[in-house]
Amino acid sequence: MADFYETVRTVLKEDERFVAEDGTFLRNAVCEAAMKMDKQLIRLLLKNEETRSRFFTDVDDIKVFDKTEFAWVINNRQFLPDSYTRFKNKIGLADENGEMLSASGKVELVFPYKDCILEGGQTKEDQKRSEIFYNESLAPNEVDRLLYPKVFAGAKRFSIEENKVVEAQTDEFISTDNLIIKGNNLLVLASLLKRYEGKIKCIYIDPPYNTGSDSFGYNDKFLRSTWLSFMKTRLQLSRRLLASDGIILIQCSFHQYPYLRVLADEILRETCHQFDMNTLVRHPDRSLTSDKEFNDVVEYTLIYARSESFKMPKREIAKTEKDYKYDIALPQIPHETISLGGKDVKVYLPNTVTITCKAGHIGGLKSMSIRGSIREKNSSGRFYVAYLEKLINQYPEGTFFAVPGMGDDGLPFRLFELPKNGNKNGIYYPGKPTNADVTRIPYPNFMDFVQQYNLVNDEGGYSFRNGKKPEEFIAFYLDIFTNKGDLVLDFCLGSGTTAAAAHKMGRHYIGIDQMDYIDSIAVPRLCGVISGEQSGISEQMNWRGGGSFVYCELVKLNQAFVDEIEAAANSETLSGIYSRIVKSGFISCKVKPADIEGAAEDFSVLSLDEQKRFLMELLDKNLLYVNLCDIDDEEFDIGDSDKAFTKSFYGEG
Repeated sequence: MADFYETVRTVLKEDERFVAEDGTFLRNAVCEAAMKMDKQLIRLLLKNEETRSRFFTDVDDIKVFDKTEFAWVINNRQFLPDSYTRFKNKIGLADENGEMLSASGKVELVFPYKDCILEGGQTKEDQKRSEIFYNESLAPNEVDRLLYPKVFAGAKRFSIEENKVVEAQTDEFISTDNLIIKGNNLLVLASLLKRYEGKIKCIYIDPPYNTGSDSFGYNDKFLRSTWLSFMKTRLQLSRRLLASDGIILIQCSFHQYPYLRVLADEILRETCHQFDMNTLVRHPDRSLTSDKEFNDVVEYTLIYARSESFKMPKREIAKTEKDYKYDIALPQIPHETISLGGKDVKVYLPNTVTITCKAGHIGGLKSMSIRGSIREKNSSGRFYVAYLEKLINQYPEGTFFAVPGMGDDGLPFRLFELPKNGNKNGIYYPGKPTNADVTRIPYPNFMDFVQQYNLVNDEGGYSFRNGKKPEEFIAFYLDIFTNKGDLVLDFCLGSGTTAAAAHKMGRHYIGIDQMDYIDSIAVPRLCGVISGEQSGISEQMNWRGGGSFVYCELVKLNQAFVDEIEAAANSETLSGIYSRIVKSGFISCKVKPADIEGAAEDFSVLSLDEQKRFLMELLDKNLLYVNLCDIDDEEFDIGDSDKAFTKSFYGEG
């Protein structure tokens, strides 16, 4: 059958109408020609013996074209088996081998930004140089124990006692504890499943943007598919962690926005994609570097809800009297009374009505033009369109109508006015509603946070150049999608903005990061939060300090070797690491120990970077950290306090 499809393609390509200039086969053009019984198409199909026997039936020595059978073949996926693949490749959703990312089981452990391995122990974001990034993709058959729950170590509780931050070791985890975890975010997410699957209300993801230039100055010359694979596995785990009424928010820039959205739509297809929010983060007239093609001033937030019945909340605007500034005096006796829509409507000619406008006040009326959606979605607008608009030519312009039994302002009637002064739209005059103190209106999908971004470096007392979000920006989303006591997760924690904002807003939170700045920036920043620091949203939340959080780390196994390799400055140091790795036995299944011993001399002549890369690949990535199932293994020497905390966290104590 496959050969027959190739025959059909070959035959059809003889007609230039069915092939684009770039060689792409135009399936729709073929289908359209078939439906029209195109003579040239039929001649082509008759000329070839195989297509003639398949698509034509003999009826009284006449060849009858079976266009239904032909259409079935043309639209069969096997007819153009690689068309979807080519499409996916074109939009960046296939890897370098053409394999679909959504179907691939490969795992990207890290990516060269907030979750990365750097050359020479670089940890400062202002060191701008081209460093080596030892990325590794694990094939499905190389992943066995990688995503097992891990052991935690060094658990410390930070709290306030007598107005001072107190740090104390803890061997107990309480369900309401805020949690900061240092370790590879993929492996931490997998570990969280045992306790938090289906329980997290809001997951905010501010991943590496893969822009080509970032505040951290890390090497960014990686395939888009590598970055998307990095995101894929983490989104898959996020979906499992999300509560039934939960929300996932993904922050990104235009560089990867379209690709990330297609990927996220595919992974999160069981959820209901609501909309994207666009944020102005930099003034259009402010250019950071003159060599840019254009000034990048907008960021995007992809928003996904777990429940298909989710409805986007609306803004609540407090109602005031400021818009209610009209007083309308009517004569005691109307011009006439008419029946409209089952209502006795009183008519007042314009020269008998007095309108006074002054500052908004109690008892005043508001002027509403009857146009746009008001004509269809508002009860007053619909009444005007159905009954009063038809009277425009029967009464003078500016005529008033008092319609009883309408509105929620407590008034006995609602006033309408016919168009005047050349206007085409009528007007109605409601009083301030009495059934609610707020007006609920949709959020715009474009917000201006330029001012907050300009001041972000002052927040929390710690600078995080170009990688820091304003607390007010995070609070904007937390206010929309969460309530006090809800659990918020950020697994690209960075400077700790999400945790800081969540703490001040009374939300519980989990923050994850692998980089050293979790110790030097995020944790100290949160200590400032519980002590009552007054930056960010502190004033608007009336924040005065309080609360606590727990900090812990994944227990390193091969990750300890990774850290040593990263920091090694010479081949002698690497040679020692090499010997210990081989002796440990925690090496990749792809390598035989005997082969390693026989290649020692070859290893010694490699460059420093090549030696590092080899050692990184030599390690068994399933054993970067100690698994929970091995917690009592004497070989790993897990302390009693770490055992107690880990078992408490997993509910096994």
